[in-house]
Amino acid sequence: MTLADATRGQRAEAPPEAQDAAVSRRVITDEGGATAHERVYKHLRRRILHGEMAPGDHLTLRGVAGELGVSMTPAREAVRRLAAEGALAISASGRVSAPVLTPQRIEELASIRALLEPELAARALPRAHFSLIERLKRMNDEIDRHLASGDAAAYVRGNLEFHRTLYLRAHAPAMLALAETVWLQTGPSMRALYARIGMGRVADYHAKAIAALAAGDEAGLRLAIRADVRQGLTMLSNEGLDAA
Repeated sequence: MTLADATRGQRAEAPPEAQDAAVSRRVITDEGGATAHERVYKHLRRRILHGEMAPGDHLTLRGVAGELGVSMTPAREAVRRLAAEGALAISASGRVSAPVLTPQRIEELASIRALLEPELAARALPRAHFSLIERLKRMNDEIDRHLASGDAAAYVRGNLEFHRTLYLRAHAPAMLALAETVWLQTGPSMRALYARIGMGRVADYHAKAIAALAAGDEAGLRLAIRADVRQGLTMLSNEGLDAA
């Protein structure tokens, strides 16, 4: 299965620049200054992060190169880089696919998030001024609309952007990079889970986190973020991977 095959059914949900191959090629050639490898890497990374590939979906280097209008070399380099980050799996035969998480891996990733992200939020707290809190409120209102409409793709994108917006205020780039590596590994599975079971079981811990930010309550903020980051992976573990 090529990358185009893996995402054809989700073009309407993808960002505007990814809705067809012609636009994809324009994105790859217009992102000024970056190497072809870097541009392909960012393009694939965004798709994986947002769950635009399902767990176990395959892609080929030829398909990536053809869709994005580049040679095989930058496509190969980008895939290898993403595989090193755990965002893609490469079999002994060279077959490339989105990862399928084992229950043990889910628990490990949930534990990493529960350790890293409350700390990032706590470090952001001293810099959580009024403008940030208001922005997070607007983002959470949009996320609530995605929950109400059952739009799993938009929810995954909005949820990650909410967390990233908060954590950027931590001024801890190494920690944030580690958190994003975990998000990459879980993106396909979480999108598939929410698309299958619906959005009605997702609790709104973001509102509690925002209230804690506004009150300067570090303990409350840590609790809210820890509960939020664990809930999805806990549901994934409970529901089982085969069905997701």
